[in-house]
Amino acid sequence: MDLSICIITLNAREYLRACLESIQRHSPALNYEIIIADNASTDGTAEMLAQNFPQVRLIQNEENLGFTQPVNQMLAVAQGDFFVLLNPDTQLVEDVFTPLVAYLRANPEVGIAIPKVLNADGSFQAQSRRGEARPVEVFGYFLGLGKLFPHSRKLNGYLQSWLPEDEIAEVKAVSGSCMFIRRETWQQVGAFDEQFFAYQEDSDYCLRARQAGWKVMYVPLAKIVHYGGQGGSNAQPVQSIYQWHRSYYLYYRKHFAKDYFFLFNWFYYLAMVLKLALALLVNLFKPHK
Repeated sequence: MDLSICIITLNAREYLRACLESIQRHSPALNYEIIIADNASTDGTAEMLAQNFPQVRLIQNEENLGFTQPVNQMLAVAQGDFFVLLNPDTQLVEDVFTPLVAYLRANPEVGIAIPKVLNADGSFQAQSRRGEARPVEVFGYFLGLGKLFPHSRKLNGYLQSWLPEDEIAEVKAVSGSCMFIRRETWQQVGAFDEQFFAYQEDSDYCLRARQAGWKVMYVPLAKIVHYGGQGGSNAQPVQSIYQWHRSYYLYYRKHFAKDYFFLFNWFYYLAMVLKLALALLVNLFKPHK
């Protein structure tokens, strides 16, 4: 088996249907399987899969287990030499799998890779490749300081905006929206860290892979569209906001807190709480949830 395509879904039936249909239209020239972990969807996802995509292997969870635990469920049974974590709100516009697998086979030092990811309007989804999300990168991104100082690599480190969109480049981390992983990398690095219910597990895994000696690469040999926020986070927006901030706190505490003075850490944790409160307040007054 060349490739295991692994998709987690929660109440995203129509996006998932479109994703699977796009895989059929742009079927890779590979021996591949599709594994789907469903987090107790109530929108008829399981019935749609049974009727339209009976070849798919379905893991049916009885409750919402987030992102990380279902990833580990799927990778534990996957048969491929390579895995790809694929969001249900993605659509292929071409065969994205064959070129990426060929690149990984030709570059054995690369453990993780991502293709060029586009937004729904065709623009580049800059968040799909990124830095480590250390404090200076986070402040540069969320406070807009990177735009004020466009030549500062530290302030623009989160999006690594100096990298060309159409050139292969080594990066610090990639998004789990279309994340290719070499089996040998997974065997060495181990499972995804389940303390992350959802979010930051991709950054954590990329960091652990780099610590183990693997390269993480942005490989725009092919492209895919990612609608964003439709694969589960839109179904439970308050839960999504809370889990994003909780996971970043855990990620920072796990990897970076030791590098900073304890008073700064206290300040930084307070900033996280304030950002969480602001995000929840903004969501409360959104006209469409």
